[in-house]
Amino acid sequence: MAGMSQRSDPLLPSAAQLQGTLVDFALAELIRQHRDSFQPLWTVDSWAKLLIWLALNCGLSGERDALEQFAEALGPRLTSRLRRLFFERDLTDLELQVLADPAEQQVLLLSLAPQDPAVLSPERLEQALKRVGLESRVTSDQTRWQTLDAVVAIPWS
Repeated sequence: MAGMSQRSDPLLPSAAQLQGTLVDFALAELIRQHRDSFQPLWTVDSWAKLLIWLALNCGLSGERDALEQFAEALGPRLTSRLRRLFFERDLTDLELQVLADPAEQQVLLLSLAPQDPAVLSPERLEQALKRVGLESRVTSDQTRWQTLDAVVAIPWS
């Protein structure tokens, strides 16, 4: 309407904030939907393949300089967030979250129901490891599994 100034509601996010949220959401969903297609899973190679795929789909060549430029453009904060998404799995029916970054010394299984000690039972943990394809990549020696509050840390094989 002519003559009326637009008032912005201080409780609503700005257009830039909404765009950022949308891009963040879309990127997270893209990674969740495609992360299992980069084989072998749970490896640095799978992570590198994802980054190359993203760079190529952004119109860059597969040349080393272009890939380095892409990685630099992402920056450490976004790269860290994307890497975490890539190497985590939420198993809501088991009430567990699996964090299995091969750059870390251990795979972490976090209880989504810390009040329920049964969530961290060895049987349930083994079921989670099997479901995400980690059972052969971590030590099966349960004496080496460390329980810390609502987290179990399991060393890589």
